[in-house]
Amino acid sequence: MRKKLYEVIDGNDETNKVHDAYDFFMILTIIASIIPLAMVKQYPVFYWIDGITVIIFVIDYILRLVTADFKLNRGLKSFAIYPVTPMALIDLLSILPSLSLLSKTWRLLKIFRLLKTFRVLRVFKAIRYSPSIQLFTKVFNKEKESLVTVFGVAVLYVLIVGLIGLNVEPATFGDYFHAVYWATVSLTTVGYGDIYPVTMVGQALTMVSSFVGIAVVAMPAGIITAGFMEELRNPKEDE
Repeated sequence: MRKKLYEVIDGNDETNKVHDAYDFFMILTIIASIIPLAMVKQYPVFYWIDGITVIIFVIDYILRLVTADFKLNRGLKSFAIYPVTPMALIDLLSILPSLSLLSKTWRLLKIFRLLKTFRVLRVFKAIRYSPSIQLFTKVFNKEKESLVTVFGVAVLYVLIVGLIGLNVEPATFGDYFHAVYWATVSLTTVGYGDIYPVTMVGQALTMVSSFVGIAVVAMPAGIITAGFMEELRNPKEDE
């Protein structure tokens, strides 16, 4: 019975129509649960939506917990490990701010108004229900070393250029933070225009930074694209 439950809520069988229907239902539930967050004015129907969706999330969390041994393959330890896994924590944090609707004993949670921001985490629940997002996550994890290297080079470049810019035009930037801010927007080729150099050396530095920025932006895009192509090619090769 638990094995069948696992195959429905978290199985990998692409031919399982019940699993597909469950994923679709959960995506609709997630979308419904975040609709009230997009509205400034709160209507009574939103409380019903929040109450119903949080009950569904609680049931989903319990079902995943009681079938954790099938997912983690760690025997009885799975039931202790699962609650601290990233997706389980997201599930729990997206549920807690709404529990005050279900029981008066949870109304103390209203004191922690900041917990309402955790409702936004419901968006991330969609990760496990969307094959496309799972593919992106897989590519990102596979190429994370290359992406971290590119990011590190960009950060180092910004810090160095900001330092040079501050020394070239101390009156323009005033302090190192504003110089780094200028170097960042120049590197990303955004150029807000609120801070800009006025000397020839500073302007030349801005042009170099903008050209380098094109390469820095292109490198992660190329890495991710290559990763996607490889992942999309793998299933065909297996066939």
